[in-house]
Amino acid sequence: MPVIYDLALAATASVVAAGCCVIVLLRPGRSTGDRGTRPLLAAAFGAGALGLVAVAVDAAVTGGGSPTRMAGEAAVGTALSTLLVLVGVLGVLGVTGGRRGLLRHVLDGLVIATSVFYAGWVLLIEPLHRYHLGTAVPLRLQASCAVAAGPVLVGLVALGILAAVALKSRPVQRLCLVTAVPCLFGAGLPVAVYFQHGAFTLVAAAGYAVGGVVLAKTVRAAPPRRQPGGRAAEATHDGLAVSLGLVGLAAAACVIHLLFLSGSIDQVSIATAMIIGGALAAQQALARTDLRRTTERLAQSERHFREMAYTDPLTGLANRRRLLNTLQEEAVGGPPCVLLAIDLDGFKNINDSRGHDVGDAVLVEVAARLRGNVRPGDLAVRVGGDEFEVLMWARATEATAVAERLLAVLCRPYEVEAGSVFLSASIGLAGCATADSIEGLMRNADVALRFAKQRGKQRVEQYDLAYDQWLRRRTELEHELRGAADRGELMLVYQPVVHLPDGRVTGVETLLRWHHPRLGTVGPDEFIPLAEESGLIDRLGEFVLHEACHQLSRWIADGHDVYLTVNVSPRELHDPEYATRLGQLLRGHRVPPERLVVEITEHAVAQDVQQVVDRLTALRAAGVRVALDDFGSGYSSLGQLRTLPVDILKIDRTLIAPTGTGSVRFAPPLADVVVQLGNRLGLDVVAEGITEAGQRKVLEDAGCRYAQGDLFGRPMPAERVEVLFRAAVGSPGGRDVDSDDATKVQNVGSVDSGREMRQS
Repeated sequence: MPVIYDLALAATASVVAAGCCVIVLLRPGRSTGDRGTRPLLAAAFGAGALGLVAVAVDAAVTGGGSPTRMAGEAAVGTALSTLLVLVGVLGVLGVTGGRRGLLRHVLDGLVIATSVFYAGWVLLIEPLHRYHLGTAVPLRLQASCAVAAGPVLVGLVALGILAAVALKSRPVQRLCLVTAVPCLFGAGLPVAVYFQHGAFTLVAAAGYAVGGVVLAKTVRAAPPRRQPGGRAAEATHDGLAVSLGLVGLAAAACVIHLLFLSGSIDQVSIATAMIIGGALAAQQALARTDLRRTTERLAQSERHFREMAYTDPLTGLANRRRLLNTLQEEAVGGPPCVLLAIDLDGFKNINDSRGHDVGDAVLVEVAARLRGNVRPGDLAVRVGGDEFEVLMWARATEATAVAERLLAVLCRPYEVEAGSVFLSASIGLAGCATADSIEGLMRNADVALRFAKQRGKQRVEQYDLAYDQWLRRRTELEHELRGAADRGELMLVYQPVVHLPDGRVTGVETLLRWHHPRLGTVGPDEFIPLAEESGLIDRLGEFVLHEACHQLSRWIADGHDVYLTVNVSPRELHDPEYATRLGQLLRGHRVPPERLVVEITEHAVAQDVQQVVDRLTALRAAGVRVALDDFGSGYSSLGQLRTLPVDILKIDRTLIAPTGTGSVRFAPPLADVVVQLGNRLGLDVVAEGITEAGQRKVLEDAGCRYAQGDLFGRPMPAERVEVLFRAAVGSPGGRDVDSDDATKVQNVGSVDSGREMRQS
């Protein structure tokens, strides 16, 4: 009867503990634990309590009951409870790592549990059994032995798994230690019930109940110890050392058993060796599988990152790094190759006007066209921005034909979601034989591309040594031009504008000349476009205005009634403060505004008519006169003359250029029309480029009052043009200085007029 009371107390304690665990684990509220595994833990302690309740009921009904049956009832409950607790805690810790991770933990725990069991069997259980009973432990499996040993083995495996987890991850050791308490006491409950030891039963039940409550509170309060990605932590050196140490302990126990105890291998030793060997073999198989998978993932990652490193992310083409790598590995000492450098003409305007999304769509389409039109084996590359390159394994003649085809393909309209986009392209190509290095090959292709753009764009240019020399000269000229004004290398020359028919000089046109001490005389047709491209034209224009206004102020002080014209670039006219600065400059030099004429080209008017009209209107409001240069070169229409605020119309020289027979293409009726048009609009008409007396006669007959050209005087320094102010030039009635004085001023480099003008 006392045993029945002890079992009733044990069942009551386990029920109360299970109820507390359920309340703690399932109570609503904020918790950092894993909500999915907490109900599993609650069910685990409920299963253990039901097992003890079943034992107590069986004992009460049968008046003591069968020890084997009651131990079996307790064994089922505690074994199920131990398994559920183990799975729940592993879920809370986040160390299951899926099926493979769970299997790995089970194998680790099995090795540890089997090693500890075998050491305990050889060193403790069997010697004690022999000592007390005088016989060996019976190895025949009986029901009474199974119900007592089963939960113990389950508990040992659970403790082994918890030990393996604790050894692999140091932060979870506390929770594993707390979990081991109910597992340990739960494994002892069936043994206590089987032997009907009341005190031991109460102690085991109390330990199981207290351990369950403590575990429930720990699980609810403790944060989950999850590894990145929810996977189990890989085994550390400490866990491996402990596992190997326990296996060594089992081996030592086996040696002791053979040498000092039975002297033979029994069934327990064989079973232990088979379990440990099988677990170790399974671990090795898992390790090899994991190693193979890791190697495959690394190889895949390497391929992925290599692809990212050598691929342009927007277009999917190869990038510059891939091009350099291919040239280094295959082009050096390999078959003949040609590098095509491709650039889209006007792509920046697409980005600025229609947005970068449209620009990106165009680049993707360019890449698709390149990919679909290069030959197999050739490499299409996006270098950056709108710059592309194609590496071809071919000779120059074959590559040129392919480049022409690519040019035609790239110049077709681009259909994107925002509409049609019209672009052209320029291509430069260079063969590998033109350079002795990879950098040289890429540079030669870029030089050819730049020359293609310089010659009008939308064309293919093959690298030539002359291009290189041209680029070197342009680079050197740009560098030297930056300090030319400060070094005194720039000077102004002046070409007279005469009144017809008496040949009297009424004005002069200012022209800029550059004399470099090493490069010699650099023509304006070479350095003026270079200044426009490099942004130096503003500094040159400022220099010309200061020097010209200073010279004009001296001529006015000397009593010469002449006006002076200066050429203004479109870039300067884009500045809204240009008219204000020019007015301040005129006041500083004390020059009347009407004595200065600002000359613009017909090409500048065609670029942005409304903006030019606004700037010229501001200049005329300041008192400065405006001349339209190169009229008739093909850009502006006659209707624009009614809207442009100009005062002087300068006829382009191509309209009156002489033919091979000495006749004049500019027929008198047409000359009369142009001159009469200017007069009707209230404009002074000046004919440029007059070199022959016959041309002068045609202009006089047409009623043109002003002319300019070599017939009346070539561009000359200030001190030479002053001679012409006092004489009629180009007329039979006056002193014709063009044949005498003008001949003497062909070499304007010998006169430093710039130095004279800088003197105050």
